[in-house]
Amino acid sequence: MGGAHVGLSMRGVRKWIVLGVAGVVAALLLAQLVPYGRAHDNPAVSQSVTWDSPRTEQLARGACLDCHSNETVWPWYSNVAPVSWLVQGDVDGGRERLNFSEWDRPQGADAAEIVEAVREGGMPPFQYEPLHSGGRLSSAELDQLVTGLQRTLTADPPPAGSSGSGD
Repeated sequence: MGGAHVGLSMRGVRKWIVLGVAGVVAALLLAQLVPYGRAHDNPAVSQSVTWDSPRTEQLARGACLDCHSNETVWPWYSNVAPVSWLVQGDVDGGRERLNFSEWDRPQGADAAEIVEAVREGGMPPFQYEPLHSGGRLSSAELDQLVTGLQRTLTADPPPAGSSGSGD
C-alpha cells in the first residue's frame, strides 16, 4: 500500500515537471513574437577614432566595439528572444554612452571614465566575455588596452559638449 502511494506521488511530480517544461517552451516561443531586439542596424560610420596603434584597435575590436561602435557583429543568438533583448539593450546603451564610430560628436563618457571602466574590470561586461574570446583579456592585454586607450584619447579626444543624452 505504501508503494502505491509513492508511485502516485512520482507520477504527480513527473506531470508537474512536464507541464513546467511545456510552459517554459511556450513562453519562449511566444517571446519570439516581440519585435524588439532584432532590428540589427549598423548606422554609417560618421568619423572613427584615430587609434594610437594597430594593437590598441585590435584589442578594442575584440573587447569593446561590438557595443561601442556602429560596426557591431550580430551573432546568431542575437536573433532569439529573450537573449536578443539583452544584446540589443547592451548595444543601444553602449553606443549612447560611447561610440568610437561617431567620434565627431560629444560622447556620454569622458576619457577618464572610459579608461577607469576598463582598468577596474567593468568593461567588457561579464555577460559579454563567455561567448566572445576577444572580450576575455589577460592581465597583460588589459594593461595594453588601458595604456592604448589613454594614448588614443589623449591624441584624439571626442569633441566637448553635451552628449545629447539628456544632459
